[in-house]
Amino acid sequence: MPGNEWEKIRHLLVVQDLQGQRTIPLQETTYSIGRDSRNAIVLRSRSVSRQHAILLRVTLPETDQYGFRIIDGNFKGKSSTNGLYVNGMKCVSHNLQHGDVIAFGNNQVQAKYYVISHISEKAFSESCDVENISDFLLEQANTANPFQTLIVDPNFEAASETALARLASFPELIPNPIIEMDLGGTITYLNPAASVKFPKIREIGNKHPVLTGLLNAVEDKKINSFWREIKVDQEVFEQCIHYLPESDLIRTFIVRDITEQKQAEAELRQRDRLLQAVAEAANYLLVEMNYETGIDKALAVLGEAAQSDRAYLFKNHRHLDTGEMALSLQFEWTRANFTSARSHWQNQLYQSSELARWYANLSCGQSISGTIQEFPIAEQKLLARDGIQSLLLVPLRLEDEFWGCIGLADCTHERIWSRHEESTLLTMAASISGAWQRQQVEEKIRYQALHDMLTGLPNRVLFNELLAKAIANATRNRESLAVMFLDLDRFKVINDTLGHTLGDRLLQIVAERLKQSLREGDTVARWGGDEFTILLPRINYLDEVAQVAQRILQALENIFCFDGHELYISASIGISLFDEHSNDVETLIQHADAALYYAKDEGRNNYQFYTTTLSSKTPELLNLEKSLRYAVEREELTVYYQPRVNIMTGKITGMEALVRWQNPDMGLVAPNVFIPLAEESGLIIPIGEWVLRTACMQNKAWQQAGLPPLTVAVNLSPKQFRQATLVEDVAQILAETGLEPHFLELEITESTAIADLEFTRTVLQKLEQMGVHLSIDDFGTGHSSLSRLQLLPLHNLKIDRSFIQELTTDVRVAHIVKAIVTLGRNLGLRLTAEGVEKQEELDFLKSINCEDVQGYFFYKPLPVEKATEVLQNRYASELEMKN
Repeated sequence: MPGNEWEKIRHLLVVQDLQGQRTIPLQETTYSIGRDSRNAIVLRSRSVSRQHAILLRVTLPETDQYGFRIIDGNFKGKSSTNGLYVNGMKCVSHNLQHGDVIAFGNNQVQAKYYVISHISEKAFSESCDVENISDFLLEQANTANPFQTLIVDPNFEAASETALARLASFPELIPNPIIEMDLGGTITYLNPAASVKFPKIREIGNKHPVLTGLLNAVEDKKINSFWREIKVDQEVFEQCIHYLPESDLIRTFIVRDITEQKQAEAELRQRDRLLQAVAEAANYLLVEMNYETGIDKALAVLGEAAQSDRAYLFKNHRHLDTGEMALSLQFEWTRANFTSARSHWQNQLYQSSELARWYANLSCGQSISGTIQEFPIAEQKLLARDGIQSLLLVPLRLEDEFWGCIGLADCTHERIWSRHEESTLLTMAASISGAWQRQQVEEKIRYQALHDMLTGLPNRVLFNELLAKAIANATRNRESLAVMFLDLDRFKVINDTLGHTLGDRLLQIVAERLKQSLREGDTVARWGGDEFTILLPRINYLDEVAQVAQRILQALENIFCFDGHELYISASIGISLFDEHSNDVETLIQHADAALYYAKDEGRNNYQFYTTTLSSKTPELLNLEKSLRYAVEREELTVYYQPRVNIMTGKITGMEALVRWQNPDMGLVAPNVFIPLAEESGLIIPIGEWVLRTACMQNKAWQQAGLPPLTVAVNLSPKQFRQATLVEDVAQILAETGLEPHFLELEITESTAIADLEFTRTVLQKLEQMGVHLSIDDFGTGHSSLSRLQLLPLHNLKIDRSFIQELTTDVRVAHIVKAIVTLGRNLGLRLTAEGVEKQEELDFLKSINCEDVQGYFFYKPLPVEKATEVLQNRYASELEMKN
């Protein structure tokens, strides 16, 4: 019979007992036979022992086929009661042959053994249901290839003493493969499990992975028993090897299949590598100051850990020509010996046939994964350019925006990407999106830190950096440069009358005109408010600077038309040149600023160059004046309140509003320093208006909080008092704040009042008609007389602190103060003494019937929170006294 027909050999056992006949196909390695129902083959007869015999499958030598041996007794070696007979002969064990008849104790129970081949699977199954198996098999015979029986040599290896010893340990029964080999490399034994698991092991011999290296291993180990792992095709096994020196045999036992365990361990190692890579990459993305360097390092770590050949980061953008959505390769990592694919992946349209599926999936948060053989033909052609065989892509998303994707590519073999690899890539995508967001925020913060948000121009910080670089270049190249300081003339009038929105729009248009007026390489920056600075590097001739300045003035002279308005504006420009007198950033800007003030003094709408004799003001004073210009808009000014107290009752009858300047660099600037400077520069007008408005708002707030109503006194500077719109401004502020006029007291100094008595009377009468209280402040310092002041509609008179300080030390001063109080009361004025700090002063003023006092004896000027607390405590005390 041809060797390849052995696989079709079938084994049958036809059993006849008291319940009839049945056919049993023998397919297992062992069967227990007996009367007990727990046996594999149950025989119905009292003459049969509970476990009468064992049927064992044994391997035929030099083949991959097997036969069956029947053994009398049970697995513990106990023989049956009535014995076992094969073909009429009693036996302990017997290797069954085709046609053998087995009797179990007597003729009541018999079995017949068949070994058949060349029969179909269907016929074999039907054979189990027929009564006459012999006739059935003859009927199924093929005339061209008639039925054959398997003839087994009764003297085959299993019958030897060695085989009986082997049978005692049941190697034929266990499901683990057992192979025995001599020192010549010849296989001396295979159990059935080994024949099934490794069908070609006899053909391959000691080159089979199960046997490879065993001879050398036995010699090297110098021990008779050891373990190892082997790989057969894609499977991995744990193998136990025993060397039997007495018989010069090597017996190997396949303990277990550890393929899944090894795969799990490999996946765990890969997962650990990927997790480590994610942590390392996330650290790069977090600590690396340069975003691009961080991404490069992160992709390298990820590519190495994933054992891929390429790692990509694609970014979405609008195509430069069509405006359609496209992607470009922004970052790439490749393993050694792989060339860059960056040129292949620029401006690739998503709407193309190659990438339409990518966009559909990635934009919905889905991944692209698989071997390219699974991809559409168009995608295969695209990926084949880079030799890609497998690809994994996941989307980059930020706040539901699909902004790109990252991916891994394998160019060496077709690869099925694991869920760990995909989840790792998704985690990496989240980290990269976070890093990208941080980079965007940092860029925005840096831009905002270095640029003016209204005009988009560089701010003073960036201007200083650029100027410092320009100075270094000029020094190195022996060139010169110029710095311009530009201030818009009367911009505040436009801003205040037409509103800040319109003022901001005007500044934006001015910024554009300035940029258009400059040379290539020049820089214009917004210094603050309506001030701009301009850097002109590489100056060879003074005329170059003058020409730029002239172009700027001419550009600003043109009418500004927007939002239905036609506006005219001019500018003053101060210019400093890089020379021995102006050789650093601070000095150049300071000198340009000084030249600017000179241009303003020259009538505005002109430019002036700085000279060493240009300004008599000290740099400190110039800086102070400059800082004061921005004090209001930067909210550096604040209003303090000093209570006015009635001498007799101790009650607070009013508050005087006093402006204070808290500069972030200079600290608290004394009023006697910045008030004269504000008066000289004209800044006192906007400052005074702000103080008046703030004081009225605060007094109204106290009233709305339920505190007893009182007057708040506000000083008017000489320039503010002479403003043509003063009365209208006061009326507007009262209307806007909702404060009734009689709760406002306006103070002017004695010298202001008598400078133009007729003008003063006209203004004060208008204010009195409104209901505003009026006071003369610092009386006694202006060389006037009460007889002159009685012509004015006044309500209060405040005695200057210089008199109060000498009140108890100079008798003449005491007489003067008494006379002032007496005359003032006779004129119907309410008297207030300023600067009271001692009890003696208070006692004297009380003795001459002076009504009110102010000074440190009672209260210092208080911030609004403290002033509010004082008023609340006073009011609470008064209520308590009433109750």
